[in-house]
Amino acid sequence: MAERVLSTRELNRALLARQLLMDRSEKSVTRAIERMAGLQTQYAPSGYIGLWSRMRDFRRDSLTTAVERGRAVTGTLMRITIHTVSSRDYPLFTEGVRRSRRQAWMRFQRHQVTERDMEAVARMLRRSLAGGPRRADRLAAQVEAAGFPRTAWSGAGLWLDMVRVPPSGTWERRKADLYGLAENAIGPWTATEEEGLVHLVRRYLGGFGPAPLADIANWAGLSVTTLRPVVEHMRLRRFRDEAGSVLLDVPGAALPDENAPAPVRFLPTWDATLLAHARRTQILPEAYRTLIFSTKTPHSKPTFVVDGRVAGAWRYEGGRIRLEPFDPLPARTRRALEDEADALAAFHARG
Repeated sequence: MAERVLSTRELNRALLARQLLMDRSEKSVTRAIERMAGLQTQYAPSGYIGLWSRMRDFRRDSLTTAVERGRAVTGTLMRITIHTVSSRDYPLFTEGVRRSRRQAWMRFQRHQVTERDMEAVARMLRRSLAGGPRRADRLAAQVEAAGFPRTAWSGAGLWLDMVRVPPSGTWERRKADLYGLAENAIGPWTATEEEGLVHLVRRYLGGFGPAPLADIANWAGLSVTTLRPVVEHMRLRRFRDEAGSVLLDVPGAALPDENAPAPVRFLPTWDATLLAHARRTQILPEAYRTLIFSTKTPHSKPTFVVDGRVAGAWRYEGGRIRLEPFDPLPARTRRALEDEADALAAFHARG
């Protein structure tokens, strides 16, 4: 039987629904984070704003408390990028990407350090962190004092599972400069690489909708060659996009009608829905991509979404949300955005 063809607009609505951008969730913070396949949090407030747009009655202390109590953790995971994930997902994500992260990092650093060096650095830092969290600058200084190049500290987290320890890396103190052992935060684990790879595929499809294998690999920072045998042994649905490419999906996940109404929503910097792996959904029109992502700035712009597509940028300034639409907006849409903006401004002020 021929696979069903999904239109770009259907893929857009699937992304919105699974990312909790159609209807705000009443789930717990950790369940919402799992549904989203994690929060990308190079800039700590992004996770809070991302959850505010996706959860009903979300308060800032809800995420901070989840991290303080070990229900969620922040560390370097997919694509060697900082993510906040649930304590249930962390071991599986870590094991799934561990080998590929190390290989990718070593390709760039092989003239500076060896894998044996990095194993020695990991052993040294494990002893240092056994008694509790330590500041990043002190750990980096210890690495240099032991005779290793400073670049060894930048890759240490790929050989030793470390997480940010609150209040470091939270809304209240955004600099992520206090580290501890992941096992001290969430306990030991027995997850394997194979289990982790399967979990990564399921989380991606559950969080971002039907996708080609290449998009899953792009998001996870893995090769298509690594993931192909994994998906071949999984029970997955198959669709086609309008160009005829195969799309994979988890059974039973939401596929809203392409005409389902999508409310206006505000997204933070580096929201994962706007990155390259989600291009198939056209949530970020290609004409606007260079307005959001620039090689001249260290992070993307915060954006707002109208009818499932980015329509402008925003900033918090002087106690208000300032809207920067890319094109003229209908009066009704403008009013809806202003109502949402007022609520977001209040969130910044009160939490």
